[in-house]
Amino acid sequence: MIPKPKTIEFTFKRTIPASPPEVFDVWLDPKSPANPWHKMDKLIFDPSVDGLFYRMHLTDGQESPHYGRFTILDRPWKIQHTWMSRHTRGLESVVTLAFEAQGEDTLLTLHHANIPDDELGRMHERGWEHYLGLLVDSFPHTR
Repeated sequence: MIPKPKTIEFTFKRTIPASPPEVFDVWLDPKSPANPWHKMDKLIFDPSVDGLFYRMHLTDGQESPHYGRFTILDRPWKIQHTWMSRHTRGLESVVTLAFEAQGEDTLLTLHHANIPDDELGRMHERGWEHYLGLLVDSFPHTR
């Protein structure tokens, strides 16, 4: 029996100047540049419970496919899906986004669990920081 590799998890929190329904919808809109579904070289995307996604982009001429299955879609409060790629080394990791109203804003918490504790697995931290930065920047800060 092959031993399960040591895993890590990441949690990120961002306050976004928009309501939970607005933030939820932007996260699931492939036309918005503020999420991991935008500008892929290939995208199959079915954001429904048990719906599948496959996203592939080229990085330095190398294909980088990611795929998974949506397990929870509770608009506007929670999204959960699996996440697999060469960076997860075959492990089915789990991404959970929670959207909490804070006055007129939203506290977004992104939690990514069951990631291999190695260099490729730790690259997810930089990736999610990138997408969350894009998401925050996509909403005007005029309040």
